Amino acid sequence: MTNQSIPDLIAKKRAGGEHTRAELEQLIGGYTRGEVPDYQVSAWLMAVFLNGMAPQETADLTLVMAESGEQLDLSSLHNTVDKHSTGGVGDKTSLILTPMLAALGLTVAKMSGRGLAHTGGTIDKLESFPGWNPELPEDRFIAQAREIGLSLVGQSKDLAPADGMLYALRDVTATVESLPLIASSIMSKKLASGAQTIVLDVKSGAGAFMKTLDDSRNLARAMVDIGNRAGRNVRAVLTDMDTPLGHMAGNSLEVQEAIATLNGTGPADLQELCVTLAAEVLLAAGQETDPARARERAEATLHDGSALAKLEAFVTAQGGDGSLVRHPAGLDVAPGRAEITASAGGYIAGLDALSVGRAVLALGGGRERKGDPVDVGVGVETVRKPGERVVEGDVIYRLYHRDGRGLERAQELLQGGIELSNTPPDVKPLILDRVQ
Repeated sequence: MTNQSIPDLIAKKRAGGEHTRAELEQLIGGYTRGEVPDYQVSAWLMAVFLNGMAPQETADLTLVMAESGEQLDLSSLHNTVDKHSTGGVGDKTSLILTPMLAALGLTVAKMSGRGLAHTGGTIDKLESFPGWNPELPEDRFIAQAREIGLSLVGQSKDLAPADGMLYALRDVTATVESLPLIASSIMSKKLASGAQTIVLDVKSGAGAFMKTLDDSRNLARAMVDIGNRAGRNVRAVLTDMDTPLGHMAGNSLEVQEAIATLNGTGPADLQELCVTLAAEVLLAAGQETDPARARERAEATLHDGSALAKLEAFVTAQGGDGSLVRHPAGLDVAPGRAEITASAGGYIAGLDALSVGRAVLALGGGRERKGDPVDVGVGVETVRKPGERVVEGDVIYRLYHRDGRGLERAQELLQGGIELSNTPPDVKPLILDRVQ
């Protein structure tokens, strides 16, 4: 192949044309192999940003990206399932949902990422367990998934490398916010990860990438369509992220809250989300046909000890101190405490999730750039939730800090995100919609 035909492909998309699978392989495959320069792909990305892509075209792009590198072969495992969240604040769902699914007899062999900016990462949270190892050779990864039902490792650089290369270009060419490019980016890694059933938790609101419900719904529909065209069982649940999920934000604090939820004593919103997602997995995987029965089975794992036992076995198998699952008070939590209180009486009308995420970042609990160190012990506790009545001086937030690092900035952020009202506010439901 020569680069002579690449301008024709750019011109086709600039004119609003639809690419074939072969054309996308020529362009994206050529870029991944170093045969097409980044300035030509940058021009093509802008053409996509301006003109969009058709559904089959988006699915073909996703498959080309998924096939650009390593693909996990999970064919030796039964009932393989995966879950993806588009990212939020206090979102420790994977810590709860994956052992629930394993306890339900499904197999989770999953790759997860680290946190960046205000969103947390599952790998960072799991590293709150001393000794836990996010790297496993593939044979052990598969064997553990077969034996325990749960194997979770860090994202491989060899998984859908075209996505990483394209994202780097999108980041510097103002083409990040393109629906087909976002959907193909997420789904290329999910398809390459090999699971047959995938349930997506698409966040919507202040603390999410997608700020409006319409944008979130469009993204969910695009991703479900891609998965179905690729022969996978895919569903999406749209959930609110105007308010942090649960009470805790920060790695060790979120692990403690996840363990409480696996003991049946977690926050109502967090339990509701995990049960909803687990039920959707059972339905999508064909393990249940009755939604009520699916929820009943999912809820049972949080009360009979089966999901908690799976988490303990999983942490231990990957070198972590599994005793902390039974005794989570031993996890590293920063010793400093500070509080944000209500400045007046009334009702909490809103708590900005993005402010909470940024406060955790200011305290040292996240990273601005890849590779930055993370303090697993710091974080923010949301003591009160929207809709609750408060009197002046009631605690709304509790901060866990290390020697005052970033405390003043965190307090400013949190105070700026509190909205009080004299009348009871309308509180949005957690589950906003479903896409099948």
